[in-house]
Amino acid sequence: MPRSDLIGELVSVAIDVGPNDRAGTEWPATLDVGALLAEGWRPTPFRQFIVKVHGRCNLACDYCYLYEMADQGWRARPRRMSRPVVAAVAGRIAEHARAHGLTRVEIILHGGEPLLAGVEHLRYTLATLRAAVPGGVECALSVQTNATLLDTLFLDLLAEFDVRVGVSLDGDEAGHDRHRRRRGGRGSHADVRAGLERLTAPRYRHLFGGLLCTIDLRNDPVATYEALLEFDPPMVDFHLPHGTWDAPPPGRVPDDPATPYGDWLAAVFDRWYRVPARETRVRLFGEIIRLLLGRPSRSESVGLSPAAMVVVETDGSLEQVDSLKAAYDGAAATALHVLRDAFDAALLLPPIVARQIGVRALSERCTACALRPVCGGGLYPHRHRAGSGFRNPSVYCPDLYRLITHIHAAVARDVAALRKGGR
Repeated sequence: MPRSDLIGELVSVAIDVGPNDRAGTEWPATLDVGALLAEGWRPTPFRQFIVKVHGRCNLACDYCYLYEMADQGWRARPRRMSRPVVAAVAGRIAEHARAHGLTRVEIILHGGEPLLAGVEHLRYTLATLRAAVPGGVECALSVQTNATLLDTLFLDLLAEFDVRVGVSLDGDEAGHDRHRRRRGGRGSHADVRAGLERLTAPRYRHLFGGLLCTIDLRNDPVATYEALLEFDPPMVDFHLPHGTWDAPPPGRVPDDPATPYGDWLAAVFDRWYRVPARETRVRLFGEIIRLLLGRPSRSESVGLSPAAMVVVETDGSLEQVDSLKAAYDGAAATALHVLRDAFDAALLLPPIVARQIGVRALSERCTACALRPVCGGGLYPHRHRAGSGFRNPSVYCPDLYRLITHIHAAVARDVAALRKGGR
């Protein structure tokens, strides 16, 4: 279908659906998508597809948004994505790429713990996904794993399909094992270390995508960062623990001006930024610097760039980003299913549109803030408050302000010094 015809169809469907296509009155349920389209706004096609190949995990991390927070929908879903659903996902991704003229798609195998799907099922999944992507479209495959099952059989398979591997690691043994444990209570750090040592061996090193670390204020920030550096990661992604105004994260008191997470991250930033030679990329810091320099964000955590990802659950249901499960039961859900619905149908849902309209999705407080272009209101799920929905500042607002102004001061000093030296 030509692009102009596709846009016309989207407009007509949105006008037919109207602003109240979801039950409830919390924003963005009342967002009028038809009016936005009539004004000239257009959806951004999905470019990142998160495929839940397995819906269970072999760890019992006590902060897990999927199993330990408000949404317990995982209990009713199959453990593993079936082959017919895998084939349908592949077909829908190809359909979406063709319809929107995409030149690159990113497919992330996720869970639960995706390696629980087994070598042969993952082989089928990877082969099916790669074969379906149209010629001329780059297909970037990756997997996010806890690395406890990462043996040579899996690594050979991932190398065969050129799959980048992201690993969750929360720092040193004490910091990691405080939360990331087996169901019996035993820590997982030793097993993760063993998996990482296999991954970072010369034969597989090129597959290493980076480390994901969830912040715990009890862990020393610099010691945590240096424990991650031990594995020479190409990138480190620090995640704020998921929480909302009604269920705030540990140590974050809503409306309290204290900045414990901002202070923690500022300490890591200083350690990262002031070394003579860059040791790794830190995604959050890099994105904030990009935004301060006037470039668009490539992350949903900061900035106002449209969110362009969609999740397919093990049963084939289409969902929004997983972290929404921290807000309330059903927050990530849609009524769509990959066996009957194209990804285009999801582009018109108010909750997805809300994460693509930039400043128009922000609260009045955020709109009036000078840091609005950089902060962007923070991660969307962290804005939820019962009654007003997602049109609030992030529960981490003071921390984000602290971190962004700290980074701005450091970068501004260096830019000023460079200008002075060039005179």
